[in-house]
Amino acid sequence: MGRDLDKELETLNKINNMQRDLLGSMYGDFFSATPSKPSSTTGASGTSGNGASGAGVGSGGTGSAGVPVSTGNAVDDANEALKEAKALFAADSNLTPSEEPKPAEPEEDPMETLDKLIGLTTIKEDVKELTAFVKVQKARQDQGLKSVPVSLHLVFTGNPGTGKTTVARIIAQIYKQIGVLSKGQLVEVDRSGLVAGYVGQTALKTMEQIKKAKGGVLFIDEAYALAQKDDAFGQEAIDTILKAMEDYRDDFVVIVAGYTQPMKKFIESNPGLKSRFNKYIEFPDYNIDELEEIFNLNCKKYDYIVEDDVKHQIRALITAKKIENIDNFANAREVRNLFEEIITNQARRVASIENPSHDDMMTITLEDLMDNRDKEKKEEAPEAEATGESDSGEEKKEEAPETGANVEDEPAAEVQKSEVNQASEVENSENE
Repeated sequence: MGRDLDKELETLNKINNMQRDLLGSMYGDFFSATPSKPSSTTGASGTSGNGASGAGVGSGGTGSAGVPVSTGNAVDDANEALKEAKALFAADSNLTPSEEPKPAEPEEDPMETLDKLIGLTTIKEDVKELTAFVKVQKARQDQGLKSVPVSLHLVFTGNPGTGKTTVARIIAQIYKQIGVLSKGQLVEVDRSGLVAGYVGQTALKTMEQIKKAKGGVLFIDEAYALAQKDDAFGQEAIDTILKAMEDYRDDFVVIVAGYTQPMKKFIESNPGLKSRFNKYIEFPDYNIDELEEIFNLNCKKYDYIVEDDVKHQIRALITAKKIENIDNFANAREVRNLFEEIITNQARRVASIENPSHDDMMTITLEDLMDNRDKEKKEEAPEAEATGESDSGEEKKEEAPETGANVEDEPAAEVQKSEVNQASEVENSENE
């Protein structure tokens, strides 16, 4: 490596000298005074073959600065030095070669991505059925046959966290794959992304989002928020979207999404919407098994391991959350929140370990399922109960002499109990 470095330095010095010689010959000829007649005299500053006395660059002399002068053409010498440098650098295996760009990984087939989603059995069937129909109609059109007009725009209904946005993104990619969209991107917006503060500005703001989505899918979440009573801004956004659906019908798709009942009212509130959105896909809630699978998938994705005796506790937590929010359960979103809460507790516990191991940082224990505030409450509860028991005991002791009722009742209770026992003995003897 040392010898290679010396060669590199030597070559670089050659290049540097050649550059100086080249510049010297160029600028020396430019700035030197032109003699009235050729002369071969030796100037004060150096020997010059052409009689110039500026730079001292000639056929073999030495300049005033003591810079070595090339005996040949400076441009040719510089080119040769560069070639030598390139050969030297190429031969040196210790030098880091320029990294070639890695080939991009092939994109996963959108249908495969759809099949990998947890649950959503009916959704997968609906999407595949729609895709097959659109694909055949597109093929018929390409072959000059008449195709049945089909609306590519969709209505997604269901509770939050049921996979509507994910499926919309997959559909955009499928539409691109079969050739009905040119780009296949998904632009996600809601009312705030479409409506501006003044009438007239809403149309401009909505058109900005439409232009971003052109060639792909415009996904409008909670679209029913645009059709509120006496809402001129929302209506302006709707009108702009309807016009764009007509103007760009060959390369623009709109998917609206939201809760089931509000979305039906939204579509039926406007004849233009009703005529363009005639395909509904209902997203059902996940069941407990699917929600538990989603939690485990998050653990696998981020390298966490759940202890065996903790798994049924996590299932119980998921079940409890679903029961508590039966009318407004966020499904996968709720599970994601639970996952983040648990790993936050786990991080707090692991941070207290002096030298946590690899397994410590990966494992989720029963302790991680309980928030610190809950732990503090449980630790305080026994103390409070102990205090309450002593107090109540004292109160009972103090109250007993005052009332005297309990003391008098005890013998009566014993007499009644003995009578019952006697009656049972008599009954037994009769049976015998």
